Amino acid sequence: MTHQVYAFEPPERFVAGTVGPPGERVFYLQARGGGRLVSVALEKVQVALLAEKLDELLGEAHRRFGVVLPEAVVEVPDNEPLESPVDEEFRVGTLGLAFDVDTTTVVIEAIAAGETEEDEEPTEEDTADLDRLRVRLTPAATRDFIERARRVVAAGRPPCPLCGQPLDPKGHLCPRHNGYHR
Repeated sequence: MTHQVYAFEPPERFVAGTVGPPGERVFYLQARGGGRLVSVALEKVQVALLAEKLDELLGEAHRRFGVVLPEAVVEVPDNEPLESPVDEEFRVGTLGLAFDVDTTTVVIEAIAAGETEEDEEPTEEDTADLDRLRVRLTPAATRDFIERARRVVAAGRPPCPLCGQPLDPKGHLCPRHNGYHR
């Protein structure tokens, strides 16, 4: 069985988005380019972490290589929904990030979940034959991706003011209320 590499270097659009109502949202990374549309599913926490790590990567590229960082001023932020159809190619297991100094671009690799144990870090060998989505972005496109990813993550259910867990429309069992609904 051959593995598939979906490469967009660069994509016309690369965004994090969701499908479904708050509390049941499924998170996706979606890349479009060259007449292709690829969507891969991942966890909310992976989207949040990806935005955080990309932010750190841009900062590092600025410090180490003097890369000029674009201001996060998006006149027209991309708040459009994911493009249809959202066909899940695979579920993301690991995310890889790199900064390519020669082209001043950020490379993001979303690698399919493999057969490794939950608590084991997958090795190069483990991931070599897994499907992957590879995207190459300019620092400006990376900044736009980070901003949108943060909006998408924050757009879920509002947090409980007492415990910080997401509030369910039907209410929730707050640990601070000793198991009573409020």
